[in-house]
Amino acid sequence: MSGTTELAWFKSSYSGTQGDDCVEVAVAEQTIHVRDSKDVARPAFAIGRGSWTQFVRHAADN
Repeated sequence: MSGTTELAWFKSSYSGTQGDDCVEVAVAEQTIHVRDSKDVARPAFAIGRGSWTQFVRHAADN
């Protein structure tokens, strides 16, 4: 697997312009990677595409 530094990261559309409380995601072939944009040196975590889809659906419903 490629290192997370090689991924194309993008911020949540809900991120503010002040740089606070932001989440970044990067899409890989089999996984979605998630990290804290305020501390990119911390390890990101990866989740399978199916689980990510379920999470996003649940979040959108609530």
